[in-house]
Amino acid sequence: RLRTVTGVQTCALPICPARPRDPQEERDALLAYAFRALGQRALSAAELRGRLERRSENPDLIEEVLRRVQELGYQNDEQVARSEGARRGVGTMRVRQTLKRRGVQDSLIQEVVEARDPDREHAEVLTLLERRWSSLARKRDPQASAFAFLARRGYTGNVIWPALREFMAGRPVEEPGDEPDWPEED
Repeated sequence: RLRTVTGVQTCALPICPARPRDPQEERDALLAYAFRALGQRALSAAELRGRLERRSENPDLIEEVLRRVQELGYQNDEQVARSEGARRGVGTMRVRQTLKRRGVQDSLIQEVVEARDPDREHAEVLTLLERRWSSLARKRDPQASAFAFLARRGYTGNVIWPALREFMAGRPVEEPGDEPDWPEED
């Protein structure tokens, strides 16, 4: 039988609260949630802990589940840090900032940042400049725009300036007022 409550038809049966889970069921459900979360994206321990805390109010259970997924090799802060450190197209400062935001330990962040190759960063900056120069060249001050673009990507001035100088040395010097010769329309 249906009844109407504030304009919505509902079942006439009383709504029974879900039976409380026993500790083993709660542990299994939280562990399954942790596996699903880690299946979507590699999470740091702090990120996973935050997600688990939204699902359970039992700190001992949260720590147990976190330890278990680490034992099984599904969660590893070193692996998260290494993968972030290997990202292309972002500088050392962005890597440091991202790892700090994700809750990775400072010693591990320092280790990853020190392992980054400065020559590779220099080459990445040159590649980005080559790829983006056509849009940057149209700005009032293309070099300042290029610097700002690269700084937003997390590269430091120590990497940007030498690469920018090298890039500009290989470009033809354009005189102000030189306009390209476009064919005239009939």
